[in-house]
Amino acid sequence: MKTFLSINKKILFIAFVILFNLNNLVAQQKTNYFWSHVRFGGGVGLNLGDGFFSGTLAPSAIYEFDKTFAVGLGLNGTFNNQKGVYKSTILGGSLIGLFNVINELQLSAEFEQLNVNRRYNITLNIPDDNYWSPALFLGAGYRNGNVTFGIRYDVLYDENKSIYIEPWAPFVRFYF
Repeated sequence: MKTFLSINKKILFIAFVILFNLNNLVAQQKTNYFWSHVRFGGGVGLNLGDGFFSGTLAPSAIYEFDKTFAVGLGLNGTFNNQKGVYKSTILGGSLIGLFNVINELQLSAEFEQLNVNRRYNITLNIPDDNYWSPALFLGAGYRNGNVTFGIRYDVLYDENKSIYIEPWAPFVRFYF
């Protein structure tokens, strides 16, 4: 009887080890499947001029459901400084949807929400600003491999609050 119980314990232990390892193997395959559809990209901007500096870092990631449709998230951080006039810090995020009509033509919709903090030189008598600036971009671009370039339009554009000069904006996207 003792040998029967010890054999059952051994079989139970071996079965448990096999099932545990199979579960890990399946979980690793699912994780690898997910990450094989994730693409990383973003943008970097630098603008230097006479007493002016602007720098932007905007990383993003998308999940490609298939060759036609992808959704993703992005972050945006921008610092501007015009010597003796103002400084601004802009931080926020975005949600993006991409639809490839054909391999070369990509349509996009992107909602962006940015917090704008502007500090003016005290001698200008302009009050500091701190507000949220939403933007909803609808765009179309030419896609070639990992790069897409095109134009987008901000349907929520507000001349007084937008951080962009006008609602139309060219873009270049990279996803690897």
